[in-house]
Amino acid sequence: MTTDNPYRALPSVDRLLADERLRPLGEGERPVVTELARQALETARTAVAAGRPAPTEDQLVESVLGLAEVVLRPSLRPVINATGVIIHTNLGRAPLSEDAIAAMVAVSGGYSNLEFDLEAGERGSRFVHLEPLLRQLTGADAAMAVNNNASALLLALSSLAPDREVIVSRGQAVEIGGGFRIPDVMRQSGARLVEVGTTNRTYLRDYEAALTPDTAAIMRVHASNFRIVGFTETPAINDLARLAHEHDLLLLDDLGSGCILDTTQFGLAPEPTVQESMAAGVDLAMFSGDKLLGGPQAGIIIGRRELVERLRRHPLARAVRMDKASIAALTATLLHYLRGEALEKLPVWRMIAAPLAEVQRWARRWARGIGEAAKVVDGRSMIGGGSLPEESLPTKLVAIAGDGGYVTDLARRLRQGDPPVVARIERDALLLDPRTVPSREAATVIRAVKAALSR
Repeated sequence: MTTDNPYRALPSVDRLLADERLRPLGEGERPVVTELARQALETARTAVAAGRPAPTEDQLVESVLGLAEVVLRPSLRPVINATGVIIHTNLGRAPLSEDAIAAMVAVSGGYSNLEFDLEAGERGSRFVHLEPLLRQLTGADAAMAVNNNASALLLALSSLAPDREVIVSRGQAVEIGGGFRIPDVMRQSGARLVEVGTTNRTYLRDYEAALTPDTAAIMRVHASNFRIVGFTETPAINDLARLAHEHDLLLLDDLGSGCILDTTQFGLAPEPTVQESMAAGVDLAMFSGDKLLGGPQAGIIIGRRELVERLRRHPLARAVRMDKASIAALTATLLHYLRGEALEKLPVWRMIAAPLAEVQRWARRWARGIGEAAKVVDGRSMIGGGSLPEESLPTKLVAIAGDGGYVTDLARRLRQGDPPVVARIERDALLLDPRTVPSREAATVIRAVKAALSR
């Protein structure tokens, strides 16, 4: 039946909601779906008013389903990391241990003594929960943690060097992820950056020549996401400590990745450890919780007690403090180190320590499960995530060859699955690295690849 009034062709909200295709959205979501149906109809009326044809009922149902996909499905979702990048910044960096996850759940489902002293029965401090563990692990006098390492650096400079000079090697005035630059954060803190040396060579005498009555500190910034090789020179951290203390200055150390273990035991380049920093005489060191430490996002600050106390009292400390769930997860992570179980319990170190023969067994099992399209090839797993730049481990990859368009489409299908599987593409081949996939997810990856290939 036709009508001269195009608005009459639009169904009512109730009629639209009665469509069988909307029933799977469930009774619990009905109020939201009703509102989405109203939005779809309002959009349709606007289109009709602009002289466009009224959408069909099928088109309206598809519109509601599309809106529901955006509104009802969380944007932040778990994914399977088959890229071989162990600390993948875009995929959430370090996965947490089972103990860390359990600790987060335990304090999040009810109340906790986050800022309550159970012995005294009065207000306490959230800083007390982490300090004993960090002191024991690092040898520091005192410690605290904030929400990330950028915040730790900003807080330290704002507290200890406002309107004063901080000397940094020109090769260390770096930019890390997200456009975060050391010179920018120093300006924000009120400290004045003094660059010394050249991009590739800085000597102890360069620091000494730059000292003035306005100098508050010398700062080392570890190059955690790039490497300069060849004709290079930089003073040892203990030499910087000696120079700073001879002139009653502070030595600050931005360690970046926050390494506790000796990386050379895995065939990797040496990464400065937080224990070495403390032993060398650094006054205040800062590092991340979610890189090589293997915990939640955090900025950990360790060093002399009077300096840490000044940071705790600074107004910015409240703005960058950690929440209860992150404190619980970081506590569980630190306990793994104290108990000597980091290699077994922390996913990052478990992946790094996995023997090549074991990775090969996983890859062969995947290839058999996927079928003839899959071949096992040699490759490298990257450490990633602003840790051990350019360092990698030998691995075995599952490769599916094809022209550029084919493998690009295959990778897209895997990303659109549930759960999404993220792989990498090199030389007209889709590559999947079992090293970064927990064994419990292996069967899911095999099913996802087979489904993507069948399409």
